[in-house]
Amino acid sequence: MAPKKKASPRTPAAERDKLIASLRQFIRTQGPAFLNDPNVSSIGIGYREKGGRRGKELTLQFTVDKKVQPEALTALGTTALPSSVVVDGVEVPTDVVQRSYQPHVRVVPEARSPDRKTRLDPIVPGVSVAHVKVSAGTIGCIVFDRKDGTPYVLSNWHVLHGPDGKLGEDVVQPGPHDDNRTARNRLGTLVRSHLGVAGDCAVARIKDRRFEKEISELGVTPEELGEPELGDKVIKSGRTTGVTHGVVRRIDTIVKLDYGGSVGEKAIGCFEIGPDPENMPSDGEISQGGDSGAAWMFKTPRGKPGKILAGLHFGGEGGVDPDEHALACLPSSVFEKLEITLQPPVPEAAEVLTGYDPDFLGRRIDPPKLNPTVAGDAARLDGSEIIRYTHFSLALSSTRGFAFWVAWNTDGGALKKLSRTGIEFVKDPRIPADFQVGNEVYEGNRLDRGHIARRADLLWGGPTEAQKANVDSFFYTNITPQMDDFNQSSKNGLWGDLEEAVFADVDVDDLKVSVFGGPVFQDDDRLYRGIQIPREFWKVIVFCEGGELKSKAFLLTQNLNQVEALDLDEFRVFQVSLREVEERGHFRFPAVLRKADTLRVPESLAERAPLSTLGDIRWH
Repeated sequence: MAPKKKASPRTPAAERDKLIASLRQFIRTQGPAFLNDPNVSSIGIGYREKGGRRGKELTLQFTVDKKVQPEALTALGTTALPSSVVVDGVEVPTDVVQRSYQPHVRVVPEARSPDRKTRLDPIVPGVSVAHVKVSAGTIGCIVFDRKDGTPYVLSNWHVLHGPDGKLGEDVVQPGPHDDNRTARNRLGTLVRSHLGVAGDCAVARIKDRRFEKEISELGVTPEELGEPELGDKVIKSGRTTGVTHGVVRRIDTIVKLDYGGSVGEKAIGCFEIGPDPENMPSDGEISQGGDSGAAWMFKTPRGKPGKILAGLHFGGEGGVDPDEHALACLPSSVFEKLEITLQPPVPEAAEVLTGYDPDFLGRRIDPPKLNPTVAGDAARLDGSEIIRYTHFSLALSSTRGFAFWVAWNTDGGALKKLSRTGIEFVKDPRIPADFQVGNEVYEGNRLDRGHIARRADLLWGGPTEAQKANVDSFFYTNITPQMDDFNQSSKNGLWGDLEEAVFADVDVDDLKVSVFGGPVFQDDDRLYRGIQIPREFWKVIVFCEGGELKSKAFLLTQNLNQVEALDLDEFRVFQVSLREVEERGHFRFPAVLRKADTLRVPESLAERAPLSTLGDIRWH
């Protein structure tokens, strides 16, 4: 049996790093068992403490609620901790320190910066935030969904979720303790949360506010995730104590905290921070209740706030504990668990969202279902005839090369104006190229590449989400040949203004609209350059007004006899019934949509007057 080596303050740096890695593994695998002892509050890696001062001897450090003589252990229901442990053949001494912890969401009356407790637009990290049923905590930083780039605020589980919260519920800024007008202060909704060894963490989607990423009073924006080491200098900006300075004094720690109620005790992975002797706060407090969720940032070698995130503050000393300290979750664990990033993904790398959302208007409206006579012609992707993009979906005719139908959602309250510069029309690589009509039909004539799902309708949501929708709208699967007179908004065509008209003329609930549209395939459509070009198009606009679901259908006809002539023939727009659209499109809408269509019109187009202005539309 090989003799055991002993850890020493003079251990070479390379061996010391290897020893710390071994201790980390020991804590991960055996640490939770030690926390089962009711007197043990944490286990981590730190330097030995004597008389309240830290030395240079590396130890496996335990903290206990009460430090007593061996003969008093039984009365506390606890057992003696080992004087040393052996990891990978090295004997490491242990150290026992009296220390207790609590979450830092409890509110104290003192306020260093009143602005941190007021409603802000744009919001910034370092200010008050909370779930509607929690008192107040701190916005740590602005983060983004790793898949689609949706912007979130990052804070703690016990700030944004809490024991009485649920995913999807409202989050407010400032927290209710600082301003109880929760309806006015709604920031967004709780999206994800976690409470466990990976951390005390949660994110809420930013819906009703603008944001800036620079942390209040620190003047820096987190750009990278760091890994804390013993002795690192850190700084934070919290809702209650403002800007405070600290030193990392324990790493790879698992601490046991009591979150109360039905949640009870939880083991949280973290590291511990003590006050920086060179930058002591006037009252000695580096954190207090309400600071939960604040971002600890590493300092630069010159002592300035850096751009590397060290940790997410979530707790500190208990009420009777004389030792001042703070606890922070490891950023790498938090970001992995919540699937977030500091920088939004580029649009090309963002994952496609779920396409058209049938529940967008608060009641389920499924997309059209193709009739059996044409269903076999639908291109399939992963076995489905529904092909999904960002904010829209479609069914594609493999023989005609155009969509049977396109369904999309529009959030009028979150629309963005984005440039189309540099975005090219392309075929969808997921679908065989010969199923799609490309640029070959549009060169040298008066035909436009006309979007079925309008580009402007799709540009809503988070920045990356909206930009991804912008790019997705240019796939040829969403394009049909359209005479420039009705496709180009500069020529006062009615067709492109139908969506704006519903927002202008109708009190649309929540400013949300779902739209369906596409070409009408007819056997006698003109054959041009080997492609049959549709001469009619349909569109159905669906919305809620005063809680009542309504659907309005339209048909556009274009004469394509002279697509290469200088003079264009007439095109006309009609308001029609949903049943007529179904007959022309060879599909069926869900029953809920047919019930929402109350329009009565003559059966023949010849008996109807085309729309001459948007004012002719019968919305009610």
